[in-house]
Amino acid sequence: MIVAIASDHRGFETKQILTKYLTDKGYTIINCGTNSTSRVDYTKYGFKLGETVASKVADYGIAICGSAIGISIACNKVKGIRCGKINTVEEAIHGKEKDFINIIAISGESDIEENKKIVDAFLNSKENMTDPAYKNRVDQIREYEND
Repeated sequence: MIVAIASDHRGFETKQILTKYLTDKGYTIINCGTNSTSRVDYTKYGFKLGETVASKVADYGIAICGSAIGISIACNKVKGIRCGKINTVEEAIHGKEKDFINIIAISGESDIEENKKIVDAFLNSKENMTDPAYKNRVDQIREYEND
């Protein structure tokens, strides 16, 4: 599986830790930046991450900034992206299974061990394509996006 990952300066250290963690687990990682703790705008990296996932170069994405709110908004501006700001393992599972999110946004200031659990839950969950209610809602989002 190919996973793209991006952060701003406040999420850089978490991005580095998660990149190694996922590489060690056998994932192929695409680094969408930033590459230091120097102050940057999260928008540039959120857009790049969103474009990488939307174009199917990566299967899924992980967005990291201080609060995870700003970068999630930036990712969601890219057509075809459903990014959820995730705080718990349960939210990661629900977001993937029922809302078909393709990018998670996590806080670079949260506990790294909890972030690892969230990322694992997201990547190991499957979209529930058998429940028509959830599929219908995601289809409505896609239709709106295409109008």
